[in-house]
Amino acid sequence: MPGSTLPPFPNDVRTHPLLIIDYELIKAGDMGEVNRLWEAATTIGFWYLKNHGADQEVSNMFDMGAETMALPFEERMKFEQGDSGQSFGYKKAGANAIDATGALDAAEFINVSKDDALAYPQVIHRTYPSTVNVRMENTVVPFVRKGLEVSNVVLNIFNDKLGLPKGTLEKLHDMEEYSGSETRCIRSPPAQVKEATKNAVIGAHTDFGSLSFLHNRLGGLQVLPPGHEEWSYIRPIPGHAVCNVGDALALFSGGILQSNIHRVVPPPGVQAEHERWSLVFFTRPGNTKVLRALVESSHVIAEAVKKQPDRNFETGSTAAEWFARRIKYQRIGNRTGPESWAASRGTEHTPTAA
Repeated sequence: MPGSTLPPFPNDVRTHPLLIIDYELIKAGDMGEVNRLWEAATTIGFWYLKNHGADQEVSNMFDMGAETMALPFEERMKFEQGDSGQSFGYKKAGANAIDATGALDAAEFINVSKDDALAYPQVIHRTYPSTVNVRMENTVVPFVRKGLEVSNVVLNIFNDKLGLPKGTLEKLHDMEEYSGSETRCIRSPPAQVKEATKNAVIGAHTDFGSLSFLHNRLGGLQVLPPGHEEWSYIRPIPGHAVCNVGDALALFSGGILQSNIHRVVPPPGVQAEHERWSLVFFTRPGNTKVLRALVESSHVIAEAVKKQPDRNFETGSTAAEWFARRIKYQRIGNRTGPESWAASRGTEHTPTAA
């Protein structure tokens, strides 16, 4: 299992505090905890989630990731994402730009579509390495189902807080519709020299979809909250997921829910000497759903949009188009210049941040 014996996160680096939300309490409808979740989601858009009950699923997924990354490089490359805007499959290190200069990322991923996992052995979007297939039913599917369960609890809370008709957000994330929802297991190499610890492994971005359910074994995740000029680490807490809002919910809510800019750098201190593994389940809307503020369905959202005349909440883009554009134009194979990086941007409050 990756990350079983790792040094502690240091205490001498800048960190940004996050609220710790108890999943069992929000699932049970505890209004105090629901209100704390709402505070987190409408201020920084990030929070810790404890008592999520996914520790075994997470551990199994890390094992799947390690087995996949241990395959010969040529074998992994048979399942590479390619440059068409597809996210599912393997992404080699150096396939993506991390900023407008075209500097390369240092992380490799194995991404598995929610649709492919739940339909297995039927192929919906693509095939996967043997290490994924052998664990699809006993490892990938349980993690997908846990990610969907957590997301649905949170989406229903947000639905009520936004004054939307019951089930509105759930319908926009209909399980029966194909979507960009996926699992992602990420490996980043140890920093080779001290100076490298300042370089981004994954460039500054907002998440493409609705909700992210993230599990880290080492530090490296950093946030740049609105109004801040310096990046701060998010301290990993054992057994706690880090959850955050993505572009789609920020748009649906008329900017009430915050999709905050973040990046990944090498872990701080002696942690930088170790491989960094992380695991995410990304919940994204159904492919045909249009990303726009739900002003007709909620006076709360309509009022929020009125107060932000300088922001455009009418993207004219479906979830599938938004997702593919952002993936496609960060691929180095599609780079023509700084305009490619600009074309890959989402709702970032500082689009040029690296």
